[in-house]
Amino acid sequence: MPPEVEHDLKSFFFKTDRLQEMLSARWREHTNRRTIIILLVAGAITITSYLFIIRPPGNFPLNKLVTVPVGATLSETALILKDNYVIRSRIAFRIIVALSGNEHSLHAGDYLFKEPVSIFSIARVIAIGAYGLEPFRIRVPEGATTKDIARIFDGRLERFNTERFLSQAVPLEGYFFPDTYFFLPNASDETVILALRQNFDTHITTLDEQIQKFGKPLKDVVIMASILEREAPQGADRRIIAGILWKRIAIGMPLQVDVTFLYTLGKGTFQLTTKDLTTDSPYNTYTNKGLPPGPIGSPSEDALEAAVNPTKTKYLYFLADRSGVTHYSATYQQQIANKNQYF
Repeated sequence: MPPEVEHDLKSFFFKTDRLQEMLSARWREHTNRRTIIILLVAGAITITSYLFIIRPPGNFPLNKLVTVPVGATLSETALILKDNYVIRSRIAFRIIVALSGNEHSLHAGDYLFKEPVSIFSIARVIAIGAYGLEPFRIRVPEGATTKDIARIFDGRLERFNTERFLSQAVPLEGYFFPDTYFFLPNASDETVILALRQNFDTHITTLDEQIQKFGKPLKDVVIMASILEREAPQGADRRIIAGILWKRIAIGMPLQVDVTFLYTLGKGTFQLTTKDLTTDSPYNTYTNKGLPPGPIGSPSEDALEAAVNPTKTKYLYFLADRSGVTHYSATYQQQIANKNQYF
């Protein structure tokens, strides 16, 4: 190789090396700056994504039913969730579901959320059908009327319509069994009616033999049991009072029980006036003979048993003092004496 060529090559490689060194030095000089910029951009993207996509909406529907109808597509489901403030972005939800491979396996139904969750959690919940519906306990007490029952369930069940419930339940007064019930949060008024009525039918079936033996229609038994439920808290007194009341009906004497006024006027024995006792109502057992036209509440099994298993006694009158103790008498004079003594 000629000396001049060799010299030119050495000069070229020398300049190339110098250029690389300069570029490397500049690269190292700006590395920290680029790293910071990259981190800032990544952080901004992450924060923006969280604030506007991942984070649950501020008015997330806590303890409210959100329904995904049967047959809803991914797009329709995303719209429902967005409209109900479950997610912030329909597009992001669709992308997450599609990437997870659950686009065609979304579960329809009612969902209940007890705390706000991210869009990733929502996508998983809908994909596996984690509805969040847990049964809770509701107690229907003995003697409760249909209006009492409506007040118990109103506000506890989102789909319980009080007006609709009463329109269907009032004709069934007395035929709802008092008990402890467990309902899912998406239960409706129709579900409540069905459960309470089926429970009544179940208990009546166990008493059917006694009712048939007693010989009174079921309607009369239920009406009497609803009166006994209010008149006395204990089975022994209920059976004695049942014997007295059935005897009054048999001899054509008015029942003269105050508890029916609780049903019509909301007044008990110690609030009733003389004018109340002359109220023109078929439930007024002072002015009308026989049983009232319908039950005055939901009788317990004990009250139903007492109605068909009355205790025969010489008594024709009874009254309960302010302590709830029942006093019996065979004559009206004895009844007046008890009233003067205990009232």
